[in-house]
Amino acid sequence: MLAAPGTLPNDDADWAYEVKFDGIRASGYVTDSLRLISRNGNDITAAWPELSGLAPADPQYVIDGEIVVFVDGRPSFGALQPRMHQRSPRAIAALAASTPATYVIFDLLHIGDRSLIDLRYLQRRQLLEQIGLYGAHWQISPRLNGRGEDLLAETRRMQLEGLIAKRLDGRYLPGRRSRLWTKIKNIVTADVVIIGWQSGSGRRSGSIGSLLVAVPDTTGNLVWVGNVGTGFTDAMLQDLQARLAALQRDTPPVINDAAAGGVLWVDAVLVGEVAFTEWTREGVLRHPAWRGLRDIDPDQVAPRPT
Repeated sequence: MLAAPGTLPNDDADWAYEVKFDGIRASGYVTDSLRLISRNGNDITAAWPELSGLAPADPQYVIDGEIVVFVDGRPSFGALQPRMHQRSPRAIAALAASTPATYVIFDLLHIGDRSLIDLRYLQRRQLLEQIGLYGAHWQISPRLNGRGEDLLAETRRMQLEGLIAKRLDGRYLPGRRSRLWTKIKNIVTADVVIIGWQSGSGRRSGSIGSLLVAVPDTTGNLVWVGNVGTGFTDAMLQDLQARLAALQRDTPPVINDAAAGGVLWVDAVLVGEVAFTEWTREGVLRHPAWRGLRDIDPDQVAPRPT
């Protein structure tokens, strides 16, 4: 189930509020061992060995949550990046020791032989809290007390991404984006598909100067929505250059004019997240900054607003 973007509800009494954590969405299947499945259906268990202590469980259960790396008490998407696509067992073990993750659990979908998705959110939440999932590397997402307006202001003060508002009587809708879960962001972000890059200058000469990015239109065709030239660390640039080198193609994978010379086009398979100020009237991102790669498929990227 996915949250829909929106504004704070007018009726606080009918909603629960949780922090919007900046991490990787994952379902956890807890049996004799733990199996973690990403939003696009990949088994990512091996990448997060510090979470294995959740298992075994009797009865077995299925949970939903966000894998987060905390730095100074706040979620850090940048600290999470080096771990997202790591495949070397030795490197994974080293990163798990140096930048351990926390699985922030916010829903209970199944327990024993019983599915819970048709229960109201509040019932599922109460059952989740009864299990008591608190450990060195996992915790239940806190339910926040107070008015939505005050809670959002507090997340802004703490430089957090925002809030998730959840209807107390809402069912869990697998695979659907619903306003029963509404995300209210302090930071405006969007998922985008990388379609090409241009070389930089100065200290970034010969490396990536900017990425060309796209999103689907309402018919599913990719359209260019801007170039992203800020927000990168040196490690991000090195990783992106290695990935994009294997994806080069001769033609742009978009249907509109990307309006750029000297572009190295790539197959549209990598998805990233950008922060930006607004969409322009022309449908281009204003002042986008790179935040990092995302573990989702291009067909899961939301269309450009119309």
